[in-house]
Amino acid sequence: MPDAQPVPLHCFAHAGAGVSVFRPWADRMGRGVTPLAHPLPGRDRRRGQPRVTTHGALLADLLDGFRAPDGPYVLYGHSLGALVAYTLARALHEAGLPTPALLAVGACPPPDVSSKLADARRESPERLLELLGALGAVPEGARPGGLWHREALPVLRDDLRLADALRLAAHEPVTGGPFAVPVLAVAGADDPVAPPRAMPGWAGWTTGPVVRRTLPGDHFFHQGDALPRLLGRACRTVRRIAAPAAGRTTPGRLDAHSASGRTRVVPPYASTAAPAPL
Repeated sequence: MPDAQPVPLHCFAHAGAGVSVFRPWADRMGRGVTPLAHPLPGRDRRRGQPRVTTHGALLADLLDGFRAPDGPYVLYGHSLGALVAYTLARALHEAGLPTPALLAVGACPPPDVSSKLADARRESPERLLELLGALGAVPEGARPGGLWHREALPVLRDDLRLADALRLAAHEPVTGGPFAVPVLAVAGADDPVAPPRAMPGWAGWTTGPVVRRTLPGDHFFHQGDALPRLLGRACRTVRRIAAPAAGRTTPGRLDAHSASGRTRVVPPYASTAAPAPL
């Protein structure tokens, strides 16, 4: 792989959100990285499309976009997006397709740990607003019957339904051999949904290395600078190590480690560039 080729970082947003939160990342991540945002159906430029709420529908929407490898790539998902990224990486593995050099998950407990929002989609509008408000996810002045309630709450409910489906599907046995994709699990120090103490559980969902990082902030710590900088360092190391490894006949693995954010890599994993750069 030419040294100048940037590493694609495919990003998936939290429940109820579009991908605008990732737009500043290109400037925050530094050189050698191209953040690529994947809006799910029903939001952003895909607003008119039916929302996906099942494991099968999600993969039908995403999987074909990752079948054309042209270099190593990284996945990052935040909250619901972490479940989406894990589901995609595992499906690629099970289909015998190139898997990411690194799977980064943020603000999300592992699939076997119930979060405070588990079953929240079944709550009344008043109770759901209360739960979301405690996370800082509700605009000031939002109330049942208001504009935010009418437009955003249905998306949130469907996204929470999708999260339930992905957690359930994750418990199915892995096919195609051990799932050995390296995982970087990132938590916000003050996140009530996915606190740092929940992150070690991700070690049970891959046979590859799992590294944990805690960054300043609450559930929405991805709005700050620390996370894109951390991911930028990881992606640059993927690029640096994958370049001399590109001629190997046997791919290796990536081993993220160290408090400074350094990442030791051993594979050339494939990439696709389905969406446009942010």
